[in-house]
Amino acid sequence: MRFAVFNRCEMYSATGLAIRCAEHARLESEFIEARDRMRGLVRLRKLEPAEERQLAVRVAMAIARLKEHVAEHGCERQG
Repeated sequence: MRFAVFNRCEMYSATGLAIRCAEHARLESEFIEARDRMRGLVRLRKLEPAEERQLAVRVAMAIARLKEHVAEHGCERQG
Protein backbone atom coordinates (compact mmCIF):
# COMPACT_ATOMS: atom_id res chain seq x y z
CA MET A 1 0.00 0.00 0.00
CA ARG A 2 1.40 3.42 -0.92
CA PHE A 3 1.34 6.39 1.40
CA ALA A 4 2.56 9.96 1.66
CA VAL A 5 3.45 11.96 4.74
CA PHE A 6 1.62 15.21 5.37
CA ASN A 7 1.98 17.23 8.56
CA ARG A 8 3.60 14.29 10.41
CA CYS A 9 0.56 12.09 9.65
CA GLU A 10 0.96 9.18 7.27
CA MET A 11 -1.86 9.35 4.76
CA TYR A 12 -2.57 6.23 2.78
CA SER A 13 -3.85 6.35 -0.75
CA ALA A 14 -7.56 6.75 -1.38
CA THR A 15 -7.77 3.06 -2.21
CA GLY A 16 -6.65 2.25 1.32
CA LEU A 17 -9.34 4.49 2.84
CA ALA A 18 -7.37 4.70 6.07
CA ILE A 19 -5.29 7.34 7.76
CA ARG A 20 -2.61 6.25 10.14
CA CYS A 21 -1.01 8.78 12.43
CA ALA A 22 1.64 7.92 15.01
CA GLU A 23 0.86 11.03 17.07
CA HIS A 24 -2.84 10.14 17.19
CA ALA A 25 -1.97 6.63 18.36
CA ARG A 26 0.35 8.05 21.04
CA LEU A 27 -2.30 10.47 22.32
CA GLU A 28 -4.95 7.76 22.33
CA SER A 29 -2.60 5.50 24.28
CA GLU A 30 -1.94 8.31 26.76
CA PHE A 31 -5.70 8.72 27.31
CA ILE A 32 -6.27 4.98 27.75
CA GLU A 33 -3.39 4.77 30.24
CA ALA A 34 -4.75 7.70 32.29
CA ARG A 35 -8.30 6.32 32.22
CA ASP A 36 -7.23 2.81 33.19
CA ARG A 37 -5.02 4.10 36.01
CA MET A 38 -7.91 6.07 37.47
CA ARG A 39 -10.30 3.13 37.13
CA GLY A 40 -7.80 0.76 38.73
CA LEU A 41 -7.08 3.00 41.70
CA VAL A 42 -10.78 3.69 42.29
CA ARG A 43 -11.41 -0.06 42.40
CA LEU A 44 -8.52 -0.68 44.80
CA ARG A 45 -9.21 1.92 47.44
CA LYS A 46 -10.97 5.10 48.45
CA LEU A 47 -9.10 7.99 46.88
CA GLU A 48 -8.37 11.25 48.63
CA PRO A 49 -10.30 14.11 46.99
CA ALA A 50 -7.10 15.80 45.80
CA GLU A 51 -5.79 12.54 44.33
CA GLU A 52 -9.06 11.82 42.55
CA ARG A 53 -9.14 15.37 41.19
CA GLN A 54 -5.56 15.04 39.93
CA LEU A 55 -6.37 11.79 38.13
CA ALA A 56 -9.55 13.27 36.63
CA VAL A 57 -7.59 16.28 35.35
CA ARG A 58 -5.03 13.94 33.78
CA VAL A 59 -7.80 12.06 31.94
CA ALA A 60 -9.49 15.30 30.87
CA MET A 61 -6.22 16.76 29.56
CA ALA A 62 -5.50 13.59 27.59
CA ILE A 63 -8.95 13.82 26.00
CA ALA A 64 -8.44 17.50 25.21
CA ARG A 65 -5.04 16.86 23.56
CA LEU A 66 -6.53 14.05 21.46
CA LYS A 67 -9.49 16.19 20.36
CA GLU A 68 -7.17 19.09 19.54
CA HIS A 69 -5.00 16.81 17.43
CA VAL A 70 -7.99 15.46 15.50
CA ALA A 71 -9.24 19.01 14.89
CA GLU A 72 -5.84 20.17 13.64
CA HIS A 73 -4.94 17.18 11.50
CA GLY A 74 -8.26 15.60 10.62
CA CYS A 75 -6.92 12.13 11.32
CA GLU A 76 -9.09 9.55 13.01
CA ARG A 77 -8.54 6.28 14.77
CA GLN A 78 -7.79 3.37 12.47
CA GLY A 79 -10.55 0.81 12.21
